[in-house]
Amino acid sequence: MTANFIPLAEDFLVSPQIGPQDVAAAKDLGVALVINNRPDGEEPGQPSGAAIEAAARAAGIDYVAIPISGLSINPGHLDAFDRAVAGARGRILAYCRSGTRSTALRAFARARAGADVDAVIGEAANAGYNIAGQRRTLEALARSER
Repeated sequence: MTANFIPLAEDFLVSPQIGPQDVAAAKDLGVALVINNRPDGEEPGQPSGAAIEAAARAAGIDYVAIPISGLSINPGHLDAFDRAVAGARGRILAYCRSGTRSTALRAFARARAGADVDAVIGEAANAGYNIAGQRRTLEALARSER
């Protein structure tokens, strides 16, 4: 597995910032959807979402942008994430600056869908992401299960 593609689950990978050149490696891993959780212009030299989208589409990979500033994840982000993953036809790769926002977004969506909060935190921890500080939010989302 490519060093920057970190599995949260068999069908879901997260990554720090990717570039257009990384799309081929994602395709080789069976990625069918790339989710960009990073706003354009967050830091100098960052590849644009449009460049990564073009590379993904050229490779036959779907692309969705759900930009999140910091960890300010709101219900609109969760709804967009749920729509994106519901339509995925293979593995998913979500990326941001470090992978943390993408991990947190998946965790929040899973909690809102009723997943066990300890399991969600454990999944992130097993991938090297500490989201334990988000426990209260995860528990609140779990209580508000749709």
